[in-house]
Amino acid sequence: MNIAMGQGAFGAPVDVQKCLSSSQVDDNPAAQSGSQLQEASSAPQQAVAASAGDAAPPKRAYPAPSPVATQTGPAGIRFDFNDGARVVCPVSELPWKVRLRDLDTGNILFETEFQGGHVNSMKRFYVRFCVEVYQKDELVLRHEYSAKDREILIQLPVGTLGDPMGWFPYAVKFKEKHGCRLSCLMGAPLIELFRDAYPDIEFVTQEEVKPERYYATYSVGLFFDDKDFVFQPTDFRHVGLHRTAGYILGVDPTEQAPKIVIENDKRPIAEPYVCIAVQSTTQSKYWNNPTGWRDVIKFLKDAGYRVICIDQKPTHGTGLIWNHIPNGAEDETGELPLAERFRYLKHADFFVGLSSGLSWLAWAAGIPVVMISGLTHPTNEFDTSYRIINYHACNSCWNDPRVRFDHKDFLWCPRHAGTPRQFECTRLITSDQVIQTIQKIPGFRLQGHMQATR
Repeated sequence: MNIAMGQGAFGAPVDVQKCLSSSQVDDNPAAQSGSQLQEASSAPQQAVAASAGDAAPPKRAYPAPSPVATQTGPAGIRFDFNDGARVVCPVSELPWKVRLRDLDTGNILFETEFQGGHVNSMKRFYVRFCVEVYQKDELVLRHEYSAKDREILIQLPVGTLGDPMGWFPYAVKFKEKHGCRLSCLMGAPLIELFRDAYPDIEFVTQEEVKPERYYATYSVGLFFDDKDFVFQPTDFRHVGLHRTAGYILGVDPTEQAPKIVIENDKRPIAEPYVCIAVQSTTQSKYWNNPTGWRDVIKFLKDAGYRVICIDQKPTHGTGLIWNHIPNGAEDETGELPLAERFRYLKHADFFVGLSSGLSWLAWAAGIPVVMISGLTHPTNEFDTSYRIINYHACNSCWNDPRVRFDHKDFLWCPRHAGTPRQFECTRLITSDQVIQTIQKIPGFRLQGHMQATR
């Protein structure tokens, strides 16, 4: 693509296709380095396409925006905010001057002149842009971003549970702040949980998105290699997995659990019970203490609880490494709807799990969550008084920008792989530490020895 540099632009252009999401981050290249503020093309937007001989562009993590800017202005100008600020000017004998401002900081972000073509801001996260277009020093278009009563799309990754569970409340905050007509892209299983609780939000799957509808689109994800902060204003490893959505969307990053409404809300078990989840997507997230789960389950059963395992799979792993449902736990694993998992969690006395999706679902259910994790720093997840980490061991590598998580390596341990210290972050979390934490849950002793009265 022909790139025309304007005033205030410097460095190499950014490939807008290289967007990384939480669920597909390692299937896409990292964001290209460079510090250019904007990009401008002398070719009309409609004509920008790879030729037959070009290599195929990287697969997008989310549906592409409309190839034509969706908003119309005078003199054939088109603009929108569906992949950052986009402005298209028709070819003209008189040169156009295009200027982008940030209304909140007062900065002029980019300015260029050309005979016709398009401008695309480098920043793809929320910015309150002002678009100005001049011809012969006469202002032809001035548009200040306003989402009020406009169609907005916020895209969350599919195929994962915990990330969109933590991110969706920030989409709700965006709607409340701007008064927009919000569509939220997410996986169908999560839509079933949220649709009845948020009737004023339109939920869509990737196949249902109609990009030409939207005034602005924002994509939320974990952008591991976004060194130039194209897709996020601050590194998610510094602010926490869920709170990064607040920064991307320009809303208060204070965490807030989502609301969930399910059709069958009846208590599934009469006796007092506790839910556990022991499986995860990578071995470093597991509780790798060899007797941990056995000790804790015995303790809970001695206290009068039934212990229900609600993992999707009773066994998970790779190669020679396989993790099984712990002895003593009742098996409620299987391909069950998330609503059924939520029903079990909502009526449980508490939940014991890892840094994984079912912990986020338990958080949404409003019950105490005992989270066992050494891979992540406690700021990475939602606040819980029962977060367990052993700071005497190596810990928090997930939140270290100096190492790069590789989800294709099930045995990923960036600091101690192949040594006796591998996975010590959770191996050195003892059952005693977990049991002592459980005993701090209000009413534990009383509830553990009572017959259910609910």
